[in-house]
Amino acid sequence: MAVKKSTRAKSKPKQEEVAEEPVWTYRGYKLKSGEFVTAMVHFFRAEIQRANVWRTRLDTTTNWAVVVTGATLSIAFGQSTVHHSVVLLNTLLVLWFLFIEARRYRYYELWSYRVRLMETDFYAAMLVPPFHPSPEWAENLAENLLTPSFPISMWEAFGRRLRRNYYWIFLILLASWVAKIYLFPEAPKDLAEFMMRSSVGPIPGEIMIGLGIMFYVFLAVFAVATINMTKATGEILPRFGDESAPAAPSEQGKPKNILSLLIPRQRRRQLLALIITDKADAVSNRILTDLKRGVTAMQGKGMYTGKDRSILMCALTITEVHNLKTAVAKEDLKAVVIVSPAQEILGGGFAPLDGK
Repeated sequence: MAVKKSTRAKSKPKQEEVAEEPVWTYRGYKLKSGEFVTAMVHFFRAEIQRANVWRTRLDTTTNWAVVVTGATLSIAFGQSTVHHSVVLLNTLLVLWFLFIEARRYRYYELWSYRVRLMETDFYAAMLVPPFHPSPEWAENLAENLLTPSFPISMWEAFGRRLRRNYYWIFLILLASWVAKIYLFPEAPKDLAEFMMRSSVGPIPGEIMIGLGIMFYVFLAVFAVATINMTKATGEILPRFGDESAPAAPSEQGKPKNILSLLIPRQRRRQLLALIITDKADAVSNRILTDLKRGVTAMQGKGMYTGKDRSILMCALTITEVHNLKTAVAKEDLKAVVIVSPAQEILGGGFAPLDGK
């Protein structure tokens, strides 16, 4: 019996050492680190599936453009009596397909952005012990889930899909249009006859040729002008910090190139909260405990009541606003919380104060 008692006595400390502190609690549920990783794995698989679905939709739109172009050219060159305007109508249809694909590409980049965040700063960090993910990757991911927004503009999506696929389709249509006018029913005797064949209804051939030149020059200029827009996460992942909010005053004096003027640098949204409360100590302690954010207290006086009240200042990010409201409500339901955007916050868990 003595041996058994000693065995049980020795086993208790081991159980206490093995006990793992929960990393997330909600209404009595306690999530351990292993369960957290499992949840992240399922979330990663779901975002991969989303990205694959929208990638497939991109290929579908391109297939539409290719099939329609092939069918149109077969009809146009299969019969000499078919007017060349059918190629022009096909060009407009392909332009509409390009617009649809650019819109779908923005959705694809939204899911791809989340996937890249988990790949670079969650899974990649696991491969290089000790496990130290970026302190802001979860903030960026949570912010994207709470307030989803397209990571790229419509201009960038349109230009990217134009360069990758559609510009070559447009070039084929241009060559086919010229060939249709020139070859059918037979080669023109001079330039005047070629211009006459280029007409569409009451619109003279000179105007049609001019519109065609303007259209393809516009496509070429647009493709070149958007070539340096690299916000798409499928190509380049925007790093944390300076890419998601307006440039701070400390960066405004730095030299800028033409691209930086067209595409202003942004940093993550940062906020400043003012809490007017009669329970300053309890509220500040709650914020320090729940949010791990510093609090600065000031004294104020009501304009009409003349009552002394405390004003607490707290810098935070957009994903912490809900937690701040919850923390304040636990201690003082009569408190007033004012949240406003901050131009730049340095130090204290935000950007380094030395600017490096």
